[in-house]
Amino acid sequence: MLSARRGVAVAIAGLLIAALPVGARAAKDAKDAPAACEAPFGVAVLNAPEKPWKGAPLRVVFTAEQAVEGELSLVAPDGTVAVTAPQRHGGPPYFWVAEVEAPAAGKWQAKLARTGAAGECSALVRDIAVAAKRPPGMGASKKSVWPVRETWSRETENLYAAWIEILFDAPLDAQPSWPALHEVLRDRSRNVLFNYLGLREDEKGLIIKPDCADLPYTLRAYFAFKMGLPFGYAKCTRGGAGKPPRCNQWWNIENEEPPPAPPPEEQAGAGPDLLFSVFGAPPAPTKKQSQALKLPQKPEGLVPGFGYYVRTTVANGVHSGAGRTAADDDSSDYYPVPLTAGALRPGTVYADPYGHILVISKRIAQTGDSAGVILAVDGQPDGTVARKRFWRGNFLFAQDPALGSPGFKRFRPVARGGGSFRRLDNAEILKNADYADFSLDQSKLAVEDFYDRMDDVMSPAPLDPKRAMTEAITALEEQVKARVTSVENGRMYQDKGGAEVAMPDGASIFETTGAWEDFATPSRDLRLLIAIDVVRGFPDRVARRPERYAMPVGKTAADVTAELQGSLAAELAARKFSYTRSDGSQWTLSLEDVVGRIADLEMAYNLNDCVELRWGAVDGSEEAATCKRRAPDAQRGKMAEYRAWFNERRRPPRG
Repeated sequence: MLSARRGVAVAIAGLLIAALPVGARAAKDAKDAPAACEAPFGVAVLNAPEKPWKGAPLRVVFTAEQAVEGELSLVAPDGTVAVTAPQRHGGPPYFWVAEVEAPAAGKWQAKLARTGAAGECSALVRDIAVAAKRPPGMGASKKSVWPVRETWSRETENLYAAWIEILFDAPLDAQPSWPALHEVLRDRSRNVLFNYLGLREDEKGLIIKPDCADLPYTLRAYFAFKMGLPFGYAKCTRGGAGKPPRCNQWWNIENEEPPPAPPPEEQAGAGPDLLFSVFGAPPAPTKKQSQALKLPQKPEGLVPGFGYYVRTTVANGVHSGAGRTAADDDSSDYYPVPLTAGALRPGTVYADPYGHILVISKRIAQTGDSAGVILAVDGQPDGTVARKRFWRGNFLFAQDPALGSPGFKRFRPVARGGGSFRRLDNAEILKNADYADFSLDQSKLAVEDFYDRMDDVMSPAPLDPKRAMTEAITALEEQVKARVTSVENGRMYQDKGGAEVAMPDGASIFETTGAWEDFATPSRDLRLLIAIDVVRGFPDRVARRPERYAMPVGKTAADVTAELQGSLAAELAARKFSYTRSDGSQWTLSLEDVVGRIADLEMAYNLNDCVELRWGAVDGSEEAATCKRRAPDAQRGKMAEYRAWFNERRRPPRG
């Protein structure tokens, strides 16, 4: 349960507190901590599970909008301190997380002892009731996909941010990747909302495997499902004919999108229930209709119903066009935010101009030894979820009205108005003290200005130029290793007897379905080519913006640029990786090899080619000797025609 005060922000410190009615919670807050103590910091507390009992581990997340110093402790009913959590995470929001594996029944306290504070404000305290017997789990709702019992606010948004950061956290030098999102959600050590509702809901084998466009919606829906928050999504176009996407309909958990109409032969004799308008959802399709549509029938029960909703209803309803609507469009699910440290927090979405979407998972502040970093997760067509760092090779940016408005965006808050759910428009967001972060600034930035601004946000202090270049090379290395996985997935598809895959026409090579989407890599390769350009051009970037870098004493920008050129060549040659050839043997390349094959990588995305060709192996070389498969001549002709897109580092507009 959420324990917070309206108007103050949260941070994630332990995620669950027994559910209370709003009135009871307000009275409890007034008793637990004086408003004057909490107001400057924006505090919220969450305990998990929602209804704690002695048979389940107790987790507590204590969040704060401001950078308060302190230590979180969980105090047992007998007054002893069961566990302490001195480490503060995040920022903003800031949070502490503490856990007791087997809590005793009785009144526990979550206590944040503030460093250096005195008097009644020296500690912020929350009471948590732990039951002796297992309480009943959450029940289903007849009028909604799940019961709604909380509202979106700064408190719940900060808890959402904290949950995201914990879910995908890993050391900076790691490259975490999961075959599906449900693998992460089923990991109790990561998911602080694991079995939050007391229904063993995360042990029921739900398959949750979103791609890049679905991932932000799936994460938002999962959190809303657990916390009892409203949720909805828009039906949008993909744009075209020189215009950005538009969203013309909006559905939510109390007004579900109607299922697709069955084929004409199935409609005959179906009765009036099947004749519906956009203003009212029809009943769930019958078993016969579901089979005709190749849709699973919606199951009964709260947890199965949620699984169906995210896996079928939402997944079939959203796509990447939702992220590229015009910046001032009030009918979109996302709205643009300013490029500030406070706005770029976990849960914020990045939509690139070509359809790829990522979700910020962590922000790491700049230190004296390293640049600041923004980490994000994305989904792939095969369902893989992986973490990436912000840099030009992963986060593409362009200003073209036909492509829509790219950049960092947040979900619009969903609120109840006039008896039904609705989204706040841009003017309402600006006036809402819990948000007030709608901004058109990104839409006014040229491409170089955007990346310069992001450098300044992540690392306000001047950077050591060599260290900054090394980090750019590391980001390129991560991108290359991620491509190894994608190309290997295509090789395994071939080895398992996968048939030759048809190649789409024109711009559709970047946006399609089926095996081409799952195993071909045109979008990934275009980003890789841009990434190579960034690394190769890094010394020149230092020369262009010398004020951004801490130049060594006594050296000019020209001196430093020349030294960087030499270091770049050595670093690229030293970094190695391996891929699996067609015969199962390993072949080792360096980043220097990849950079040298940049021209070959302009035509290396076709899964019908052998993996050796997809890594740019030269015909007749030892590396290419194991190649046993080539794309048909007609497809290679198409690739030659489309090569200019990759050579010029641009994606064509939609027709």
